[in-house]
Amino acid sequence: MASLRKRAGTKAKTASVSTRTPLTGIALVLADLDGVVYRGADAIPYAVDSINAIRGAQVAYITNNASRTDASVAAHLGELGVQVEARDVVTSPQAAMGLLRELIPAGSTVMVVGGDGLTSELEKSGFVVTRSAEDSPAAVVQGFAPEVAWKDLAEAAFALKGGAAGIPWIATNTDWTIPQARGTAPGNGTLVSAVHTAVGRLPIVAGKPEVAIFEEAFTRYKSREALMIGDRLDTDILGANRAGIPSLLVLTGIDQAKQVLAAIPEERPTMIVDDLRGLHEPYPETVVTHDGAAVVTTVGTASVRLETQRLTVTSAGTSIDRLRAGCAAIWNSGSAIYALEVPAALYS
Repeated sequence: MASLRKRAGTKAKTASVSTRTPLTGIALVLADLDGVVYRGADAIPYAVDSINAIRGAQVAYITNNASRTDASVAAHLGELGVQVEARDVVTSPQAAMGLLRELIPAGSTVMVVGGDGLTSELEKSGFVVTRSAEDSPAAVVQGFAPEVAWKDLAEAAFALKGGAAGIPWIATNTDWTIPQARGTAPGNGTLVSAVHTAVGRLPIVAGKPEVAIFEEAFTRYKSREALMIGDRLDTDILGANRAGIPSLLVLTGIDQAKQVLAAIPEERPTMIVDDLRGLHEPYPETVVTHDGAAVVTTVGTASVRLETQRLTVTSAGTSIDRLRAGCAAIWNSGSAIYALEVPAALYS
């Protein structure tokens, strides 16, 4: 969460006002796409205007979705009103190319399971693309595309028949789900799992939460003073933590209040906002005070009291401040969430 201050022997009602926003001190903003900027073909409310209002920092779009090229993603963003160029899109296929160059000779034949986002990057990198295991590929690269079918997964399994001693296998990402306009759909992780079940080995992963895609962005923009904005704890936030940069979870996509409250240490965001308007708003400090045996956590307008493993809301405030205070109280308690009595007011 934000900066943490402790006071002993007093009972806080309202945390002090902070003038720092999530963008303070940030030179590079890395924004996820699905669930952050858009859902399906449509922009998420307030996302476009909030991103276009960023000043003093470079903005890049870092996506695990391997089904489209950087140019097609930039075109979609442009149609939504985002000020963007193709080079501002950092994709998991681009990160996969960096891994491939370390594993196989230049110009090698590579088998693809996926769409244009993968094939275009392979061709730009000088590799020969095939869809058949009979072409003796030097590696298999697998990414999501809506048209991927059983025969594509089977062909990958045939190419990887050597098991752990076989050719390199790189997955652009292992997201279990992908948000769509109609709801949540299976992601590349489910397709990778099918191949894994057949061949008995795991791939090298290029996208979030692994650091390869972050290193691609840091190198391209020559900065590590970055903030990751995402909607998923297990990819965006975990990846940011592994890369050593702060993160902001926006509640417009996959993970919501219940998941954040129960987040394991490796998947806890630095900050939480309702939507991307929060990028430009002062982010409240977290203040911890003690009232006898109880610990009171205050964030902005909300306070949560923890005593004998029971949490109570002592000042409701806004829903987002209440969630922030609840997260800080649970995360700092030293107890797993299942060992605590958590009121529904923190996540409803």
